[in-house]
Amino acid sequence: MHRKWKQRGTTMLIIGATVMLITACGSEETNDVLEEIDPPQIDYIEDEEELDLEVFEAESNSEGDQLSSITQEEVDEGDNTAEEKGGSEENGDAKEKGGALETGDVQELYLLDKNGMVAPQSISIELGEDEVKTLVDHLVQEGPITEQLPNGFQAVLPAGTEVVESAVDKQGVATVDFNTVFNDYHPSQELQILQSLTWTLTQLDDVDRVKLKMNGEELTAMPQNDTPIGEGYTRDHGINLEMNDQADLVATTPVVVYFLAQNNEETYYVPVTRRVNETENKYEAVINELLEGPSYTSQLLTDFREEVALMEEPTFKDGTLHLDFNEGLLSQINGTAMSEEALNMLVLSLTEQEEVEDVSLSINSDPSVMVSNGQEVSAPVARPTHVNSGRF
Repeated sequence: MHRKWKQRGTTMLIIGATVMLITACGSEETNDVLEEIDPPQIDYIEDEEELDLEVFEAESNSEGDQLSSITQEEVDEGDNTAEEKGGSEENGDAKEKGGALETGDVQELYLLDKNGMVAPQSISIELGEDEVKTLVDHLVQEGPITEQLPNGFQAVLPAGTEVVESAVDKQGVATVDFNTVFNDYHPSQELQILQSLTWTLTQLDDVDRVKLKMNGEELTAMPQNDTPIGEGYTRDHGINLEMNDQADLVATTPVVVYFLAQNNEETYYVPVTRRVNETENKYEAVINELLEGPSYTSQLLTDFREEVALMEEPTFKDGTLHLDFNEGLLSQINGTAMSEEALNMLVLSLTEQEEVEDVSLSINSDPSVMVSNGQEVSAPVARPTHVNSGRF
């Protein structure tokens, strides 16, 4: 079983074909504008009213760079079909967990990109009875994922790694017992392996923590660099960790924000963990980290302009987080629309907070916000059904 993202609307935003991105990499700031690129594959559901819906993913067009919209008739038809099959909020296939979402046989695997960062890719997998073993098997190099790997991505576990045994206890701890080939990874990839295993497995409904064994012997630390595992690894340990001025682990708390990465002409979303002062408003802290942009030493990108700012403190009520920005957010179509990538980064980052189900936006208190694909966003936007579909 997997968790289900709450969906309260019927309109899916259309992914636009192109967007201009500003990059912040290297040792100096730069205002170079990237060439036009295909946007990441990502589907959003716009919240309007509470409905029990199966999740329908829009089909890509003949050019492969846009998603077609879904009509109300198609949604209604799909809803009726779901009811006939016994689908509902309680027993349907779509489930949520800590930022990952699966629908049917689409699972999120956290893979290693060409920049050495761990990023999700949504890929069709038949889970079978042992969900933990199946997911881990797909993280093995030269394993079942090989033919489905998106360009520039690779699995994290050494070729030949096998799961001897796996189990999930009532406390939500998944224990994976590996053969000794697991020990053959490169020391520089130790953290990435821990993060990939943890974020992939904790998307399962009954898994909150991951413990490792090798040939039946429990690992309290990783074999190569002795990274502590302790009582298990969780998402709270972070992903793609960035060190900043907030060095005091006691007085800070981790937040996950999403930036963009580029592979040839394709872009995709990458989660990054930063630490912020625990006395800050956590929603405002997430926004501040997004507006600060990616580290200059990384290859990550952003689509927020320097002049973007919040007009007032974010407000939260009944699962909806409201944000009021200045006109700086409107960077597209001669200053009349916000970019889809900026919208995606906001919603992905803020819905990593467990209580946030959707995000509503306004510009100087005006709730009608135009997106660069020409669609108006006037209702709260929920987290996407799929992130980084891997259709490269």
